[in-house]
Amino acid sequence: MQVKHLLLIAILALTAACSSKEVVDENLSEVELYQQAQQDLDNNSYTAATAKLKALESRYPFGRYADQAQLELIYANYKNTEPEAAKSAAERFIRLHPQHPNVDYAYYLKGLTSFDQDVGLLSRFLPLDMTKRDPGAARDSYNEFAQLTSRFPNSRYSPDAKQRMIYLRNLLAAYEIHVADYYLTRQAYVAAANRGRYVVENFQETPSVGDGLAVMTEAYQRLHLDDLAATSLETLKLNYPNHPTLVDGQFVPSVDEADNRSWLSKATLGLIESRPPLPPGETRANQDVQRQFRDAKEAIPNDLKPKDENGDVIEEENHEAEGNNSDRSWFSYMTFGVFD
Repeated sequence: MQVKHLLLIAILALTAACSSKEVVDENLSEVELYQQAQQDLDNNSYTAATAKLKALESRYPFGRYADQAQLELIYANYKNTEPEAAKSAAERFIRLHPQHPNVDYAYYLKGLTSFDQDVGLLSRFLPLDMTKRDPGAARDSYNEFAQLTSRFPNSRYSPDAKQRMIYLRNLLAAYEIHVADYYLTRQAYVAAANRGRYVVENFQETPSVGDGLAVMTEAYQRLHLDDLAATSLETLKLNYPNHPTLVDGQFVPSVDEADNRSWLSKATLGLIESRPPLPPGETRANQDVQRQFRDAKEAIPNDLKPKDENGDVIEEENHEAEGNNSDRSWFSYMTFGVFD
């Protein structure tokens, strides 16, 4: 059955490819071409209509139907699922006829083409989350609708464009939150905080603002930026008290803190720690530099060390100020005296 289905799809594709090469009668007048193109549009024969509209425009560039043919060519390409051709036709009409009384229709179709560009065959039949897909077409559609509403606020297409802009704005904000959540799982807390702040600052009045505050709170907590985390949390509690991350008034992170222990420590349930945990502000590189310095210092022969009048080795001046190292605990050694 699968082979039969594939053959059927191939035959339909070949048939569509062959039917797209329609020959337009050269003896048709301007009026006849326009009337036949209108009939094709009414019959949903958009490929045939596109061919006739292109012939009309090329044969009668200064005729009475030339401008209307260019407008309807945008619509025919849009309905024929040819977004690039529709955009190109719309941009061409806007460039050639910026003062045309129906130029707002070209702006509207241009935005509508980008709006529907992501709605392909799979997304029509499968429950895909559009907020997790590439927002390039959605961003283009939002900008094109914004041009329409700003240049032609009284256009009959502006109300529909504004409603679509609200949807697109919510979609773009949700996409930013998905990216921020990914950064949290990858422990890229600075990038996550920046994404959350971007949503809060640029997508006000969208449902994702509360999610942006939650991302900022979690990222700042992981970075030990307590003041910023507290400010974000208070804003979240004040404006979104029912947010899913707030349980009984307490913030619950959406991503568990990563376990950065070594495989040996995990396998032995922490009984064998290959390397001690890092204190706040400390890095492995800094520890390695300090260890190399101590090793090099201990490797200096006694003959090269400074001596007093009695021939005894002179210890460093700060050695006495630091106290007797023999009395320091193992925790003090591990943290280099940070918590002494």
